[in-house]
Amino acid sequence: MTQIKGLIHSTESFGSVDGPGVRFIIFVQGCPLRCQFCHNPDTWNMTDKNGATWRSADELLAQALRYRTYWKNGGGITVSGGPLLQIDFLLDLFKKAKAKGIHTTIDTAGGPFTREEPFFSKFQELMQYTDLLLVDIKHIDEKSHKELTGKTNKNILDMIRFLSDIKKPVWIRHVLVPERNDYDEYLNRLNDFIQTLDNVERVEILPYHTLGAYKWKELGLDYPLEGINPPSRERVENAKKILHCS
Repeated sequence: MTQIKGLIHSTESFGSVDGPGVRFIIFVQGCPLRCQFCHNPDTWNMTDKNGATWRSADELLAQALRYRTYWKNGGGITVSGGPLLQIDFLLDLFKKAKAKGIHTTIDTAGGPFTREEPFFSKFQELMQYTDLLLVDIKHIDEKSHKELTGKTNKNILDMIRFLSDIKKPVWIRHVLVPERNDYDEYLNRLNDFIQTLDNVERVEILPYHTLGAYKWKELGLDYPLEGINPPSRERVENAKKILHCS
């Protein structure tokens, strides 16, 4: 039987910000979005030319379990990057992780989500083995989302509604970007949307930063947010207040 493998960009042994507790983070290669603020543009394409390697679920779990003694207070495994692009691998990984009693989290912007088959059936099955999703809402406005990420947000918001319908726990994350989504009008619309959901455990603001700008230059890409500074502390606090962040 052929073993399913995932194209893995990197791993982190002691992640502390991508889900509850201490977590083993698996960053997969590939992403359908082209966010203007992305700090890892080298992970966009499904290629192993930038150091990504093909690895099996068994291999990754064996590595992760070396750190299990540190997984207190709900720790476990988080898969980040563009995990839904490799849904067959992710399903294999999470089935095996749950068989070992491991808490599973997906960090996603939902870009590949569709109710079309075969994706939707696989997604529904995946949810049976997923404890938590960290869902990044890049922009609540459809037109502005396309400008910011290159893609629509209709399917992304549909995924979030579906997760609410099945009562799957989520943490909503929002990267606050000046001159893009840091306007009270958009923040209030985002809050209105979140208030319609029944499954949101936490809302987090992630202030935009420029730490990955050098990677764009290394790849020969023009950085689209050149000259835009991170949001002020006041704007971050304003967003947290509007979105009722804990």
